[in-house]
Amino acid sequence: MKKILVVVDYQNDFVNGALGFAGAEKLDAGIAKKVYEYGKGNVFYTLDTHSSEYLSTREGKNLPVAHCIENTTGWQVFGKTSDALAAVEAIKLCKKSFGLDFATEVNGKLPQKVDEIELVGLVSNICVISNAVVFQSHYPNANVTVDASLTASFDSDLNTKSLDVMEGLQIKVINR
Repeated sequence: MKKILVVVDYQNDFVNGALGFAGAEKLDAGIAKKVYEYGKGNVFYTLDTHSSEYLSTREGKNLPVAHCIENTTGWQVFGKTSDALAAVEAIKLCKKSFGLDFATEVNGKLPQKVDEIELVGLVSNICVISNAVVFQSHYPNANVTVDASLTASFDSDLNTKSLDVMEGLQIKVINR
């Protein structure tokens, strides 16, 4: 049985940078611990990745805050999670939008067959929900789980609503 962990956008800009919010830093130790539990060969992480032209993109026009500009401090993974990902040699998946594009951004980096996928990270109502749906679509027979204790949003109401929507989409939400 193949089980993987996906750490979604746990980047400096979402924790304490351009789009950071109170409480995001509290997820760090728990995410790092989970990364070590899954271990080498079973951990992947997404990086929200934008260019210096971000503000002229569709997303940038709707969210006019430059963030996660490739190769900047804000683009890097936050804290202990960064160390844990390096220690288990996690596979980096750069994405240009909310959800991964399996046709262009994954390029064979993920296993062909996966039985269970667990997601943690930021932001629950944007990139976590988007990637949960993308993974569920790509692996239709896999069980997809989101650990509610290791995801958050700048808006607690949107966090709760996004977890509810994910459950409605047959994504298992644990530790609520």
